[in-house]
Parts: sequence; structure tokens; C-alpha cells
Amino acid sequence: MSKTVITNPIMWADVPDVDPIRVGTTYYMVSTSMHSMPGCPIMKSTDLMHWEIVSYVYDRLEDNDAHNLQGEKHIYGKGSWAASLRYYEGRFYVCFSSNDTGNFYVYKTDDIEKGSWERSVIPGLRHDPGLLFDEGRVFVFSGCGDIYITELTADATAVKPDGINRLLFETERDGIGLRCEGCHAYKLNGYYYLMFIEWPRTGHGRRREICYRSKELLGPYERKIIFDDDMGYQNKGIAQGGIFDTPAGEWYAMLFQDHDAVGRIPYVLPVSWEDDWPMIGIEGKAPEQFEIDLPSTEAKALVISDEFDYPDNRLLLNWQWNHNPDDRLWSLTDRPGYLRLTTGGLTNSVVHARNTLTQRTEGPACSATTKLDISHLNPGDRAGLVALQSGFGTVGIQVTEDGKRFVAMTMNGGDGVEEKVEIVPFNGVELFLQIEFDFRNSIDLAQFSYSIDGEQWIAIGQPLEMKYTLDHFMGYRIGLYNYSTKYIGGHADFDYFRYTKMTE
Repeated sequence: MSKTVITNPIMWADVPDVDPIRVGTTYYMVSTSMHSMPGCPIMKSTDLMHWEIVSYVYDRLEDNDAHNLQGEKHIYGKGSWAASLRYYEGRFYVCFSSNDTGNFYVYKTDDIEKGSWERSVIPGLRHDPGLLFDEGRVFVFSGCGDIYITELTADATAVKPDGINRLLFETERDGIGLRCEGCHAYKLNGYYYLMFIEWPRTGHGRRREICYRSKELLGPYERKIIFDDDMGYQNKGIAQGGIFDTPAGEWYAMLFQDHDAVGRIPYVLPVSWEDDWPMIGIEGKAPEQFEIDLPSTEAKALVISDEFDYPDNRLLLNWQWNHNPDDRLWSLTDRPGYLRLTTGGLTNSVVHARNTLTQRTEGPACSATTKLDISHLNPGDRAGLVALQSGFGTVGIQVTEDGKRFVAMTMNGGDGVEEKVEIVPFNGVELFLQIEFDFRNSIDLAQFSYSIDGEQWIAIGQPLEMKYTLDHFMGYRIGLYNYSTKYIGGHADFDYFRYTKMTE
């Protein structure tokens, strides 16, 4: 049997708050998606190195102005946080909290890849929850610093009226900046294990993985540092995630690392049991490469090129909308072979532009190009490519109120207001646009270009210094947008989206 070589990071892209499980010979994980829709992506692997998106837990989390990006309201940095994924007696369960709604959500399905999800909404936040099924009882562990235990009903649809609902314990305070959060809960080897991250001020002063364990559900719990390494990258600790085994009984962890503008990227690391503690890494270090006894499979692209040739009007799973889309205003069939985005509201910033279609960026570097037909834009319309985060940059077409057209490069001048860096008069109806992203050694620069013929590229504006900021809490994404500042009803037709990832 051929072995798989794990090369870390397993994905150099924003896949944060990972929670992996194994069901038979298949591995699944869930990740945070916040304001991107559909939400809570489910990824699948059989060799732990090559993962593909197979489904989402929901198409829309809520239907209100903030989730719909209307009235200058939004859920940037909110939405679903740190979901927990579990499998119990033939069913899959996902739970998470949403900071903007103040609710705790539980979804369940019999078919994680193609099934529909049954949803339960439980009032109250349960920060970074860890779901645990324990001999017919269901518990959620949650909190930051102060860790709580909440018992749910057996079907995990509500808080159990007479169940356990209390503070479980308080985590370390002395010398700690960020106290324990990001709970993952397990019952193994006769112990209850609760895994967290914490951020100490002393020692290395980076995020690290902590484990609490007890032979009794309600404690007392003992504590141990089980991993503290950054794999040589700027003292940014690899931490927060879950552990799982293979059918052969080998154990691994999947954790993530803050990697500046590209986002939070996942690693797979070996686990060895020492005195019934799950110690992560090899002699405490994260290996760049190691072999595992699983047959290697074909790599699946996380970010894809797309010719938009879908007669069923269904986008591939690699795409996510920025907030809830208005499905009346986008189409793959109105003009076959094109993505058509039609304006339906007014705004003055791309961060409030509904129906912006996005994918992740990837390191060490990547680029995206598109061909845009602008013949049906209205005065006041703006369409093009965006490097999307709070500190965004765009390259595209702007139509003035008197109908004149300009190629423009803009960036956030403050409070989401687009600042024109450079504009160039344009008289054609088709325009080629490109953004190049460079994440090598955290240089974190984006370059913007346009072309008349798709062959000769002209740089425009200035490089964008990309910054990962917590108001969006997401790595930079590539987006296709069309919005109006004046009149609704104009449409932009995107002929294709072509993506290239640098491998070295």
C-alpha cells in the first residue's frame, strides 16, 4: 500500500477553527465561515492531505438586513464561529454560536455530503462550543477563561430542563493574555478530555494547545500543555483544533496557524499518547513533512478557475457569496457561459455590494483574471475584481453620471469608503482585469492590472498592503462584484474566472 506524505500546511488558505472527525475510512471537518454564504463548509478526505469541499451546513443562516447586506448593515466578523462537528449513532451534528444573533445553533443530518440539515435554535451564546455525546447524554462545553458545561436534550435540540448547566472550572489567569477558548471535547481512555488554546504573556508568548482531563465529568480537572510550536513562522503558534484516529489506531491532530493576510491555515500533526495525555508533534515540534499509512489520493483544488458554463444555474461549491445573495439578481443562464450580476440596490462601497461572489486566496502566491462585458452598465455602476477584506482593493470599471467610463483602482480610504488611487479613461465594451497576491514571507501585497486584449497588462494604482483585521476576521478573498451608486438594473457579464496558484 502506498503511503501519503503529509506536507504542512495541508492548505495554505483560510480554513480556520477546524474540527475533524473520522467515520469509517473517511475523514470530515467543519470550518468557520462567518459572513460567507453558504456557510459552515464540510470538507472530506481519505488520506488527510488532500481535502475537498463536499457540502455546506446551511445556505443562509438568517434572513435579515444585516445578513442580506442591506441598509448599511452587515455581519462582518460575526455569523458562525468555531463550529463543532460530531457523529453519533448514524447522525452528523454541527453546533456553533453566532455573535450577531446571540443564539446557539445545532444542525443534524443523516447524510453529511448530500443530505438536508435539520436546524434547532437555542437562545444564548456558547462561545467556541465543544459537543460531546456520552452514553446517551449530550453536553456542550464552552467559554473563554471560565468554562461552562450545558446539557442538551437527547436529540440535541434544546437545553435539557433538569440537566447540568453550570460553571465547570476556571482556567489559568497568571501570565495569560488570552485565557482558554476553542474547546474540543472527547471521552477516551476512561478520561474526559477538553482541549483549548491559550495565549501566555510569558515564555514564548504565542498561542499554544492546552488539555484538561478528568475521570469524572464534573472534575476535578488536571491541566497540561500538549503543544507549543510555530514551525519557525514569526512566533505564531499552531493551535486550536481536534484529534482523531485512523482505523489502524494511529492518532493525529488538525490545528491551525495565523498566517497574516492569507488567513488561518490548517496543519495535520502526529499525536502520541504519553501517560494518557495526547501529546502533539514529534518531540514537541511540528514536522514539515511525514508519512502516514494511508493510500494517497488525487489532490482536489480548493480555489478553482471557472468558465461559468452551467445550464442548471448552479455554482460549484468552491464559491461563496459575501453575505446572503439576492438570487433574483445573478444568473449563469441569462447569457450562457457568463456570470451575470445585476444591480438591485444602491451603495457607495464594495464592502456593502450585495451578490459579490468570492473564493479564497492561497499562498505562497496566486493570481486571478476575469474578462468583463460592461456594455449594459448604467451611470453610477461599478464592476470588477476585489481583494476583499476590511482593507480592500479593487480594479474595475466605473461609469460616471454622464456615462463616461473609467478603469479604476481603489482601496478603502476609511470606514469602507472607496478612495480612487488611479483612473484611466476607457471606451471599449470588454475589459480584462487581474489581481496578483503575494503572501511569501508575509510580504502580503496585491498588485492590480487591466488589459484591453488579455495579452498586454497595464499596472494601475498602487500595490495594496494587505492586513488581516479582526473586524472581518477572515483572510483575503477574491471577489467578482457589480454595484450601483445611482440607478439599479444594470448588469455586468463575467465571461470567466481564471486562477493560478504558485506552488513554490
